[in-house]
Amino acid sequence: MNSLGSAFRALVIGSSGAIGAAFVVALRNDPACACVSELSRHTAPAFSLEDEASMAQAAQGLSPLGPFQLIIDATGTLTIDGQGPEKHLGALNATALLRSFQLNSVGPALLLKHFTPLLEPGRRAIYAKLSARVGSISDNRKGGWYGYRASKAALNMLLQTAAIECHRKQPQWVLAALQPGTVRSPLSAPFVGTADALTPAQSVAGMLQALDGLPAQSGAHFVDYQGDFVPW
Repeated sequence: MNSLGSAFRALVIGSSGAIGAAFVVALRNDPACACVSELSRHTAPAFSLEDEASMAQAAQGLSPLGPFQLIIDATGTLTIDGQGPEKHLGALNATALLRSFQLNSVGPALLLKHFTPLLEPGRRAIYAKLSARVGSISDNRKGGWYGYRASKAALNMLLQTAAIECHRKQPQWVLAALQPGTVRSPLSAPFVGTADALTPAQSVAGMLQALDGLPAQSGAHFVDYQGDFVPW
């Protein structure tokens, strides 16, 4: 990345997943990146998307390694408690819907709350969150996948709202929702063939390039791994 200076510091949240791990590798191979910190369920400190106290403790523990110029939240899930996305109204279940919102919307919003203070103030810094094209309301032409779609749409609104607030205080910051494409990972494996999917490295390379070119603005960007903007 070129837009963050010659010795930027990065943090990858959700680094144990396929895409999160690929972000770590790509950033460690970037000569402009001075250091990469990781946070996942398996690191120390660890955290849970269903436990705000663990997020606050993790942020406090990582604070001495900052301030960061790049924070990437690669968390999120499609299959929850062994149950995949609902294909029709009759499959809706209140417990599954609430869990989807907790893991894909509420948890990431609380990460925003606790980790945006770790971005460096007064200069260009980026907070990027993995989203999904199916979270686009205007791009929904197939239906189905109720909980996942709705939780990602809610995530996008939360990110957009946070970006407007952050811009008032830190106008050089960039907040972005990322569409990684269909990536070969445990998340996508039950739904797409390997031949039709990107490798995590391909997806991450495209997303980092897209982030590098995004301007600061009042509001979030929604962009895919090819650098194209996705409609909200």
